[in-house]
Amino acid sequence: MGDGKYYFYSSVAKQALAAMDQKKEAVDISVDLNKSTKTFSMSKNELILDSINKLNRHQLLYLSKKENKIFVLKDNELKTLEFRHHGYYKLVPTERAPTVEINGVKMHRSKGINPFADAEQKAKEVIKKGHRVLDTCGGLGYTAIWALRKGAREVLSVEYDESILKLREQNPWSKDLYNKRIKLVNADISRFIEDLESESFDSILHDPPRLSLAGELYGEKFYAELYRVLVKGGGLFHYTGNPHLVRRGNAFLVNVARRLKSVGFRKVLLREYLLGVKVIK
Repeated sequence: MGDGKYYFYSSVAKQALAAMDQKKEAVDISVDLNKSTKTFSMSKNELILDSINKLNRHQLLYLSKKENKIFVLKDNELKTLEFRHHGYYKLVPTERAPTVEINGVKMHRSKGINPFADAEQKAKEVIKKGHRVLDTCGGLGYTAIWALRKGAREVLSVEYDESILKLREQNPWSKDLYNKRIKLVNADISRFIEDLESESFDSILHDPPRLSLAGELYGEKFYAELYRVLVKGGGLFHYTGNPHLVRRGNAFLVNVARRLKSVGFRKVLLREYLLGVKVIK
């Protein structure tokens, strides 16, 4: 890889081990978290990535047992993509793009859909060509990337959590976020939004952490600010998740929709299959 980094998780390690067991001289694997596949040389007990970076059988066996972790190999040193400063944050592999897990809670839909495709569906709900977009909780940047791909002329993407920012810097799927048409801001959106001009965004993507982690981003005070900065006729897609699905059905979504309507949004649509709400000002 161009930056000398190689990404591994359990499935990739198992592929390399299988090739090793079959005494193959080469193996085709992805070392950029499923963005591409490359061919690498094998010896009897070693996967050779370049002249510096290599993994022996013992290391591959270790990686193969770590089902929900991602590792990066650089300068022949393995590091886990996780942080434990104000909670336990880690990148978690899927069949395509990784998701973020905070204290055991995944931040994207990943059952039956990969997180990058999930972000596309969210963006598709409200983004149109030429839009100026507010991305309230940028995370790994997937929604901001898809906003550009859907034709946005500019995206303001706000993210406060330092651990998320560190994971984003390490994630190959986040590279397209560093684009001149995406302005990245490190700030608390609940306060930052107060200084944004009224009716200055054509659409908004609001994908906050779970209610238990950021309750203020689900309240009427913040929803009123979202309403204020959105142009008349503009759309907002609010990903909520549904933490009480088993006990209370879609009551959580219904209550979010009620609060959004109470601050003035004229059209409120439940998007249960996306675990969110779409509203029009």
